[in-house]
Amino acid sequence: MNFTKINGGHFYSMMSNAALRLEEKSDYVNSLNVFPVPDGDTGTNMSMTFRTAVKEISETDLKSIGEVSKKMAKGALMGARGNSGVILSQILRGISKGLENKEEVNSKEFANAILEGSKAAYKAVMRPTEGTILTVIKSAGETAIKNNDVEDIASLMKKICIESKMTLDKTPEMLPALKKAKVVDSGGMGLLIILQGMLEVLNNDLEISNIENNSGITIKESNLNTLNEEDIKFGYCTEFIILGDAKYADDFRKSIENMGDSEIVVGYDDIIKVHIHTNDPGKILSKAVLIGELSKIKIDNMREEHRELLGDLQNQIMETSVAKEIDGGKKYAFVSIAMGEGIANIFEDLGVDKVIEGGQTMNPSTQDILKAIDTINAEHIIIFPNNKNIIMAANQAAEMCDKDIRVVPTKTIPQGITCITMFNGEDDIDTNMENLNSVMEVVKTASVTYAVRDTEMDGKQIKEGDILGLIEGKISEVGNDVCVVARRLLENLVNDDSELITIFKGKDMKDNDISMFINEIEEKYSNLDVQYYNGDQPLYYMIMSVE
Repeated sequence: MNFTKINGGHFYSMMSNAALRLEEKSDYVNSLNVFPVPDGDTGTNMSMTFRTAVKEISETDLKSIGEVSKKMAKGALMGARGNSGVILSQILRGISKGLENKEEVNSKEFANAILEGSKAAYKAVMRPTEGTILTVIKSAGETAIKNNDVEDIASLMKKICIESKMTLDKTPEMLPALKKAKVVDSGGMGLLIILQGMLEVLNNDLEISNIENNSGITIKESNLNTLNEEDIKFGYCTEFIILGDAKYADDFRKSIENMGDSEIVVGYDDIIKVHIHTNDPGKILSKAVLIGELSKIKIDNMREEHRELLGDLQNQIMETSVAKEIDGGKKYAFVSIAMGEGIANIFEDLGVDKVIEGGQTMNPSTQDILKAIDTINAEHIIIFPNNKNIIMAANQAAEMCDKDIRVVPTKTIPQGITCITMFNGEDDIDTNMENLNSVMEVVKTASVTYAVRDTEMDGKQIKEGDILGLIEGKISEVGNDVCVVARRLLENLVNDDSELITIFKGKDMKDNDISMFINEIEEKYSNLDVQYYNGDQPLYYMIMSVE
């Protein structure tokens, strides 16, 4: 069947199928990651971001492609995880711009939307790197415009996919790390899978009606065994959209906060998205209708629909926050991302108001960060991402919020801890931001983890299971003994100007081993202060800093 035009229904089916294909192949996309350490993998982040975007349009009327794409772009912005997820959300945002106010589009208009997706992605990245997902979307946009005289949109998409695949195959020539590892760029592969999924629908005239029923995401069996009906305190999962001014979101959240749990109220442009578990959905809706017209009302009896509850649990795990609620407004408040109960407790003890659980392998989404911000009443809110793969999501959350949000681009836990200790509540916000950005650069961070795949990097042969020592995120040491690798890292970091060594013990580090290591370090560097904390962080046997 030829498609000279596509509407919202076609677009929804194309994107739903793309989400399913990306979900099916997310492990393969993860396997292309060059860096051998446990990470917030590209395939997982892109898949979760894209699935959130498609879920946002799963109950639309499927008529206007402009409206469908707009809702999808908003869903992607809220669900974006990791750098790859944020870039993907910007691609969808650009596509939405190209489809704005259109009921249906022809090939020329659709080609222009793909090009707008490319422009938006490049605009979002401060220093674009070629040989990545950016190069592939640029190729897709340029190919689309070059062939926009092809009337059949399926034929146009086929040309886009062919050229995108050729460009992806060239990425190892653009990035030496890819060439050494003999792989193509993982983000580019994720995007190609999306494009191919879109084409598949047009080629086969498929209609995807419900992505929820086709999901490959599962909950671990242990959750199935531990959750009982009596554990459900609030029985009705209530979700809806208020078509009203987003400035009322905060007041509405406060008005319903004692009426249930698992509450999320997020405002964006002219909509307010609401999710809450409650025992009286009617009261919630009665309050909401005072703000604006209600749309996409969905109420599930969680005691009857146990399976749906388990599906929601996966999202709730990612939304865990271990910090205390704030009762009153104040001048400064802090949000920090942390992995490990011990590290989370350290941030809390230092005065951080909201600690979001996350880090490597579990990058919080833009919505996770917005949810934390939404509970804070302060004149200025400062975010410490503490991971390079979370900075973009934090910045995106700051841009979407009408509060004064500042992001200190901390890439490591020690940087975040040092910054919060050096914050001066007597200074103004701009002076503090300038100081914190300077302080951050003084902290030298090392970590000890393990290799998750075989590879070669910087002339080092690495085998799965090897102990890896990283300095500022780059592999410096490879060995088979955690303490030996850690000792070499400190030898590289400590110099005549060093004053302090801080060590955070990981969950998998044995107590006897860390005790012996600390004693050795205190004796060797007797002229330095040595601080030790039980960070209880996963994946990393030790995180260390030198100042």
